[in-house]
Amino acid sequence: MHRHLAARSPHLGPPPAAYVAALLFAFLIQLVPAWQPALLYSRSAIADGHYWRLWTGHFVHFGWPHFIADAGLLLLLGCTLGRERPRAAWPALTALPVLISLVLFWADPQLDRYAGLSALNLGLLLYFALHGWDRGQRDWFWPGIIGLYAVELGFEAVRGGHGGGFIAFSDPSVRVATGAHLIAAGWAFVAWLASRGRSTKKI
Repeated sequence: MHRHLAARSPHLGPPPAAYVAALLFAFLIQLVPAWQPALLYSRSAIADGHYWRLWTGHFVHFGWPHFIADAGLLLLLGCTLGRERPRAAWPALTALPVLISLVLFWADPQLDRYAGLSALNLGLLLYFALHGWDRGQRDWFWPGIIGLYAVELGFEAVRGGHGGGFIAFSDPSVRVATGAHLIAAGWAFVAWLASRGRSTKKI
């Protein structure tokens, strides 16, 4: 029984290079707070032409607890499920942050500031979990993590999307952008369906 569960579970190992690069970039930004105002997602700055913020904003964090929580989950993903689909890393880590920011810019005009890897993490987690279930993996661990995300989102919805939920932000006026998590979840389902379609055609 134990061997059967172990065979279904993702194996721990070094993360693909894309995860290492993303984590180092986020860590460097956290170490140099003076960079953060120029890299943060800022709606007004983006409207003035600071388009790089659409991507870099996801690697800025509101304090060390925020960074540790987000970077820790990305590292866990890279060391486990990310190793099973390494070719998905670079497209996801480069294009998905921009996609999330563009949709936020269009759909949430009241959101002036946004930061953090949480939406990217959720998108990757759902994408990998869906592929795992395709292979018949029904272990409780990854669905449990998704369930924790659902609890966090529900908690924030009840509170009106303000504050850091289970994570303390350095600025108490910052509100959680629940919409960013929903956008990432939508990407995960679309990307999963697209990859399934390609696999079916090959068969």
